[in-house]
Amino acid sequence: MWSMRDWSVRHAHHLARLYVVFEHLMVVVGPLVRLIGHDRLERPVAAVERTIKGTLFDCRMCGACVLSSTGMSCPRNCPKDLLNGPCGGVRADGTCEILPDMTCVWVKAVEGDRNMGGGTIALLPASDHRLVRRSSWLRVLRQRSAERAR
Repeated sequence: MWSMRDWSVRHAHHLARLYVVFEHLMVVVGPLVRLIGHDRLERPVAAVERTIKGTLFDCRMCGACVLSSTGMSCPRNCPKDLLNGPCGGVRADGTCEILPDMTCVWVKAVEGDRNMGGGTIALLPASDHRLVRRSSWLRVLRQRSAERAR
């Protein structure tokens, strides 16, 4: 699984561009989603999201996806579950102190952010555990719909 995560970080720029297209598509189908109902679509959309993002990013389905803010490196893969940067135990070669065979997810986040053309990684909000196993795609769609309605 680490090799797919590494691939995703190396190709973060392209994945970010693909996500912009995907997000636009989600906004276009937004009226249909509202017609069917967000709650009725939650389980099937979450299943598709889990499959796609699980394969590419080893997604933990936290419901508050921040991949676009962390260079396509999911901070939920940190054994210590650190959301705002590496711990003090990152080894000199960039590997994790808990899992020495794994590169620190935050080292990968910085690499991915550079690949996306970013400069710095912003502080992430605290986890909302009510969102676990829920679709972040539908959450973003709801937010975009609310913004358009204003």
